[in-house]
Amino acid sequence: MFRDNSLVPAEALRLAALGLLAEGDRRYGELAGEIRHFTSRVVGPSLDLMGTSLELLRYEGLIEAVDGKGMTDNATLHITAPGRDALLSLLKAQLRSPLSEMNRLALMLKLRFLQHLPEGEQQDQLALMVDSLERERVRLEELRQHVEPGLFRDWLEHDIALVAERVAWLERRRGS
Repeated sequence: MFRDNSLVPAEALRLAALGLLAEGDRRYGELAGEIRHFTSRVVGPSLDLMGTSLELLRYEGLIEAVDGKGMTDNATLHITAPGRDALLSLLKAQLRSPLSEMNRLALMLKLRFLQHLPEGEQQDQLALMVDSLERERVRLEELRQHVEPGLFRDWLEHDIALVAERVAWLERRRGS
């Protein structure tokens, strides 16, 4: 993790792998494909996201092969108790501002797997997401103050409105 307790790209992939396995066992190739599909649809192809190995998760004892060895025989993988603990820890990571593509991935992964946290901690995470997005909104509004009218200012206003809409959406989820 970064010093501010936010996820580095490799940890986002860990979150994806552990979250998917918490939902059910998967074959090695299926899990790798699901992770690649999700991350590439959120951030596009990225060198930062290539290279985290499911084998490393196995070596660390966070996942285990149920019926085979791993990649070579496309074994079915299962999350372990330490893997569940690691998943909960990753779900509690901070979100960075500004909301870069990697931070957007972390936000979307947290939303995707938030149900694995106890209800109270889910609410805490939603509050942290709101705080992060509010910092993003303030940053964009400060930038807008120093921009002349035109297409760029219109785009900033559009971005600010989107962030405000996301904050409102998260607030509604916190209330329900």
